[in-house]
Amino acid sequence: MEKRGLSFELDPRDAAVQEEARRLGEKVAPFAAEADASSRVHEGVRAALRDSGLAGLMVPAAYGGRTESVDPLLVCLVREALMAASSHVDSLFALQGIGSYAITLAGTDAQRERWLPRVARLDSLAALALTEENAGSDLKAVSTTVTEKDGRLVLNGRKTFISNAGAADFYLTLAREGEGLSMVLVPAETPGLSVTPSPELLAPHVLGDLEFGGVEVGRDARLGPPGGAMKLVLSTLTVFRVSVAGAALGLAAGALGEAARHAARREQFGRPLVRIGPVAQLLADAWTDVEMVRLLTYQAADAARRDPAAALNRSSMAKVAATEAACRVVDRCVQVMGRWGLIAGSPIERYYRQARPMRVYEGASEVLKLGIARELCAR
Repeated sequence: MEKRGLSFELDPRDAAVQEEARRLGEKVAPFAAEADASSRVHEGVRAALRDSGLAGLMVPAAYGGRTESVDPLLVCLVREALMAASSHVDSLFALQGIGSYAITLAGTDAQRERWLPRVARLDSLAALALTEENAGSDLKAVSTTVTEKDGRLVLNGRKTFISNAGAADFYLTLAREGEGLSMVLVPAETPGLSVTPSPELLAPHVLGDLEFGGVEVGRDARLGPPGGAMKLVLSTLTVFRVSVAGAALGLAAGALGEAARHAARREQFGRPLVRIGPVAQLLADAWTDVEMVRLLTYQAADAARRDPAAALNRSSMAKVAATEAACRVVDRCVQVMGRWGLIAGSPIERYYRQARPMRVYEGASEVLKLGIARELCAR
């Protein structure tokens, strides 16, 4: 991304990938409402994403991917375009990276060769199993255990609210091993692993709980050294956290587009809504939020492209700013549209429901702000 003063211009390759994502969004638009209302993988969305080849951005070129390494800016740009069209396609795309990145970092050659090309082609769906009943933001509270027995790894415990559960072909599972935490690759068909539905969310999502009842895998299923999983989790966050900001940006921009079209066409008191002062203020504030967030998100993603670890704090800022702004923007847009913003199943109603969870997952705003404040005061 070329820097010109305080503006940011995408280079031709980045812009071309962004355009690919917009075309995919247009392709899934006719069935986006159906897909976004589903808690199962929508096969039409999966087929469209597979045909686009965009999932290849989540895997290094050595294993069938499109870039030498996973590029945070490209992932961010794609999520921005996809979330504006459908939360379902955005989630399906994002989880291919979030659920496989630890294999890229710490998998054996055999694991990389088995799984990563399938992830790139969308032949296999990935999942990252971190959270538990009493372990959300506080991953040190994880109680699922992994022990070594007769040269095998044995897992026992329960994971909750796991994205792609029931649809994924493998689960990268965080488990306690001795005094530390380890990451274990568990294929979905492994005996002793069962899946039950999680409670339905206000914005439907492919989600489930995992039960590990004496699940046995080979010792080489552990990714990295025993007790070394937090480094893998942190590395995943350094690459993918800023992409949540990209998705929130796309959602906010999509909602603003709906409200702006309505305000330009709808007349009240003998003139278009946009010429009524309070409505104009709502739209102007929303657009200002969107453009401020775009600048911070693109800047953070560009920094993550160059040095993901060094950019994590800025990625956290972008995630907080974008998800908080998305809620403000969508709320203003509903207000602009009046009763037309309250119709169940309409695009603006979907945006409204989809915006709220984004302030919670992949780092709740309040938790991220603690880290941001510590970084500020340590300078």
